[in-house]
Amino acid sequence: MNDCRIIKTAGIIIIGNEILSGKVQDSNSFYLVSELRALGVNIVRISVIPDEIETIGRECRSFSESFDYVLTSGGVGPTHDDITIAGIAYGFGVPVIRHPALEERFRSRYGGSPGDSIMKMAEVPEGAEVVDFGNSRFPLVVFKNIFIFPGIPQYLREKFSLIKERFRCSAVYLKKLFLDAEESDIAAALNGIVDRNHDVSFGSYPVLDNPEYRIVITAESRSEDSLKIAFGELLAALPGRIIVRTE
Repeated sequence: MNDCRIIKTAGIIIIGNEILSGKVQDSNSFYLVSELRALGVNIVRISVIPDEIETIGRECRSFSESFDYVLTSGGVGPTHDDITIAGIAYGFGVPVIRHPALEERFRSRYGGSPGDSIMKMAEVPEGAEVVDFGNSRFPLVVFKNIFIFPGIPQYLREKFSLIKERFRCSAVYLKKLFLDAEESDIAAALNGIVDRNHDVSFGSYPVLDNPEYRIVITAESRSEDSLKIAFGELLAALPGRIIVRTE
């Protein structure tokens, strides 16, 4: 059980040359940020790195030492560029081993002597935990505080949904305000609200080519009462004619 008196932090590492070369568009980081924020986790950093053992090792070690949770995406599988496991092992100075539970699973599925490419997927950094979901779902490998997810979005989302309660802590409450105005019209009022409400985080985002509204203001807090007070102050400080709606 998480100690929710302390805000938990997370870093996300997206691994793959295909992301950095523009061959594939990353959607995993957006999904993970959205899910983790809803669970009360504060995402501090997102990194996109190439398929290089040394780079993977350094980044995972640095993130692991800096944040409560690290979630990696990509580089797990049977092919030559699937080197996330080797990279993490390198970063922490531990050997890569075949996990007994994974080895047994593959031998059961493919017969007594699966090929090297199949058995590569049974490899983990020594000391890793394997989260077995049962049935036909492939387990999730966790090393220290690093959760090692596949890069295929469908697989990542499936696995994350099965372990998401591990991350749940205090909720983050969110409200949105849609305005038909320019940022310069509301900057003074917004800045005053921000200065007086330190428990609430505000964001102001211009929107182009929308006939209904031109700004979206977000307000979020771990205190529902603080959010209600600050949002009420903001509504009172703005001319009613520019308020389109709230959510």
